[in-house]
Amino acid sequence: MRRAVIYLTLIWINTAGLAHAQSVAHSWVMIDVAKQTLSILQGDQIKKTFRNISVGRNGYTLDHHEGDGKTPLGVFHVAWINPNSRFHLFFGLDYPNREYAESALRHKLIDYDTYAAIKQALYRGDLPPQDTPLGGNIGIHGIGHGNRYIHEISNWTEGCIALTNEQIDQLAHWITLGTKVVIY
Repeated sequence: MRRAVIYLTLIWINTAGLAHAQSVAHSWVMIDVAKQTLSILQGDQIKKTFRNISVGRNGYTLDHHEGDGKTPLGVFHVAWINPNSRFHLFFGLDYPNREYAESALRHKLIDYDTYAAIKQALYRGDLPPQDTPLGGNIGIHGIGHGNRYIHEISNWTEGCIALTNEQIDQLAHWITLGTKVVIY
């Protein structure tokens, strides 16, 4: 009798964990740079919204390049996670994506070898090169030991999306590697 109770408890725990994992797997992130909100969605239903996020200190763009201080717009995926970032927690995106690489090649901002390296990395599911003229290390992160007041009154990042440390900790419950992130 005791074994049956333990067995049922283990099944319940595993089923609950599986249900949470499935809900996280179907979650995605929508960032509205104009409204400065980050929303977590499942399908088309908003589950949670964070307000007063910060974006690049020079705004946002469809043609981001290294050092411009702008947040790139587009569709990306969480490609890496750094839980020990100086920004508290960092969810790195698969930037530059294919669209940025194609545009940069057309405008002669990158050469064909760089384009091919980005395209091949994305095809393999690897992080694209982060040291191209398009820049890299774009992601969603906290403020770390930064000034919360500065975060509240200005856009201060080099192109990333920043939330407070409390917000990024809450967001961590909803996203995993591969989570889609739409920045518009």
